[in-house]
Amino acid sequence: MSTIKNIRTFLFAAAIGIAGTLITTTSYAQVDTVIKKVGHTGKKVGQKTASVAVKGASAVKDKVYKGKQGPNGETVYIDKQDHKYIVNDKGKKVYLKRSEIRDKPEE
Repeated sequence: MSTIKNIRTFLFAAAIGIAGTLITTTSYAQVDTVIKKVGHTGKKVGQKTASVAVKGASAVKDKVYKGKQGPNGETVYIDKQDHKYIVNDKGKKVYLKRSEIRDKPEE
C-alpha cells in the first residue's frame, strides 16, 4: 500500500510542477506581448512629441514660407541660410528642392 501512496504522491507533485511551468510560460508570453505593444506605442508617442517640438522651435526660430506648402501640404520653413525645409512625422527636418515646393491653394 505504501508503494501506491508514493506513486500517487509522485504523480500529484509532477502534475503540480507541470501546471506551474505552463502557467509561468504563458505569463512570460503575455508580458512579452505587452512590452512589445508598450514599446511600439512609446516609440510613436516619442516621435509625435519630437515632431511637435521641432515644429514649435522652427516656427519661433525660422520663418514660415507664406503662400507655399510642401509636397503633401506641410508647412514650409526657411532657415538662416535661406534653405527651405519641412518637418516630417518623426521630427526630422527634410530639406526641399525648388521643384518640391508648391503654392497653397486659395481657401
